[in-house]
Order: sequence, then structure tokens, then C-alpha cells
Amino acid sequence: MTAPFKAAAVQAAPAFLDLDAGVDKAIKLIEEAAAQDVKIIAFPETWLPGYPWYIWLDATALYMPLVPKYAANSIVAGSPQDKRLAQAARDNNMHVVMGLSWNVNGTLYMGQWHYGPDGEVISRRRKLKPTHVERTVYGEGDGSDMVVYDTDLGRVGALCCWEHIQPLNKYAMFAQNEQIHIAAWPSFSVYEGGAYALGPEVNTAASQVYAVEGQCFVLAACATVSDEMVEALCDTPVKQQLLKKGGGYARIFGPDGSPLGEVIPSDQEGLVIAEIDLNMIAIGKAAADPCGHYSRPDVFRLMFNNKPSPPVMAFDNEDAREFAGADGRTASQTTQDGAETAT
Repeated sequence: MTAPFKAAAVQAAPAFLDLDAGVDKAIKLIEEAAAQDVKIIAFPETWLPGYPWYIWLDATALYMPLVPKYAANSIVAGSPQDKRLAQAARDNNMHVVMGLSWNVNGTLYMGQWHYGPDGEVISRRRKLKPTHVERTVYGEGDGSDMVVYDTDLGRVGALCCWEHIQPLNKYAMFAQNEQIHIAAWPSFSVYEGGAYALGPEVNTAASQVYAVEGQCFVLAACATVSDEMVEALCDTPVKQQLLKKGGGYARIFGPDGSPLGEVIPSDQEGLVIAEIDLNMIAIGKAAADPCGHYSRPDVFRLMFNNKPSPPVMAFDNEDAREFAGADGRTASQTTQDGAETAT
């Protein structure tokens, strides 16, 4: 039997376009969670250095002046900021799953980095397919980003935002016996009243349904929009109507879909904290396991290419380790990190 432990989902505004200040704020939240004996903490989508809401507010050409600053404040693997986050995980004996904009040689990816309680990197994944106008900012991941990892707490996986409405994404994760799922979301405060699919009802439900479908615990971290972000981004009355302050809807759901922990008002910051008991998963699995006894592989099957897809490989495909992949790692490093095959 696995002992219960505490988990936290962050609901907070980023230090927008200020990577160092964002890392400072992240460490404070990690320390706050540690003081409450939390063992795993989940951060929102691209929380470092903040979600680029300007892409939803104006024509692409008009926000180009912000591009250099956003790129400069997107984190690089192995950087001092990366090392500070790893140290914070180690100092607080905590799993930290950070949502961030990941800069790899100038190409940005919507990333989730998982640090173990020893400060070692368990995984660095990229959003498989950025959504809509996000594709004007970010590149795409590949099958090696769809991995569930064994940890001392259980089997942990992660997805960003509308990866949760892609049925095949979900099935690929469920099939790896995911037990703890990190769902990273931006705030739900854009196009309020004009785009229901972008609002809290649909997207909170996506996290809840993920828990039921996968019989897993879901830590749904969700950012808020601060006064400072509104002031920086909404310089016209129209933009002020398009992006509103707040929008935080962090939640934790159990494997039966039940909400866990106390809800924070949508315009406030804090941590949603709940106790996780993996033994409860057995109850959900007994009723419906879509990748096990409740499946029909004679009728439906998923074809899943979980190998890395680097842009350059050796001609004979035998010396691919000599070339860096899209995530800045060589093929041999990718294999060592466990991202080539699902475990």
C-alpha cells in the first residue's frame, strides 16, 4: 500500500517577461508548499516568463517588438535559472513540475520541466501541438514528449492546456498507467463572453474528465492575469475587454473526478492543496479501465510513434547521436533521459 501524501496546484500570476523575478516567485511558492508538507507542486502553462497573451489581442506584426524580450526571458536548459529551480526542489525535498517557455537555439517551446526531490531533472517535455495563434510563437514537440515516468510518489505525466482535448494524446498517456497527472493551464480570462471554449467551465471540465477517463489524480495548475499584465498588454479599451484580470481556476481532482482541496477565488493567488492516496485508483480501475479490461483492441487501437524526431540525422541513421535534436540534446542523451520509449 502506498502512503498518502500532499500535492499542490499553483494559482498565481507570473512575473511577466522577467525570468529572474519569476524564478524568485516560484521558489517562494515552493517554500510555501514545503511548509505544508507538500511533496509535489504543479505550475501553470508557460508560467516562466508568463503566457504571451498579446498574441490573442492584436495582429502578429504589431506585437513583434515584444518578441525579443519574450525570447530573452524564455529559459534555457542548464542555465542559472534552471539550476536555481533544481536547487529549490532539492532544498525542499519536493517534486517540482514547472510550466515554461523553453528557448532552444532561438526556437521556443511550451515546456514542462519535472525536477525530482533530489534536484535531478526527471523530464523536459514540449507541448506536442501549440494551439491556434500559439503557433506564431512556439514550435512543436514529438512523440518522445508523451511519456509517463516512474517516481517515488508514483507514475507521473504532464500535458499543457488543450492537449487535454486531444483524445489520442490522452489515450497515449493513460496506456502508460499514469497515476498523477500535471495539467498546466494559462488563465481563463480571455474573450470572456465571446469564446465559451476558452473559459473556465470547459477547461476545468477537461481536467476533471481526464481524471475520470484515466483513473488518475489531476493537479490542474492555472495562472492569473495581474494588474501589471493588464497595464502592460491592454493599451486600448478593446484590449481591456478582451483580456481581464484574474482568471485563476486551479483545481485538484481524484480518480473518480471528485474535486479535492479548497478552491481559491479566481482573482486571488495561492495553492490548492490536497491529500493524494494512490490506493483510491483501484476503485476507479475496477469500474472502468479504458486501456485495460474496458478496452476493445479488436475494434480500436492507437498507433503511437514515441521516438524523437530530430531535424538532422546521420545518413545511415547509425550516428544520430552526433547531432543535436530539436530539444538541444543528442540522440544518446535523449535515450539516457528515458524519453525515447515509454516506461
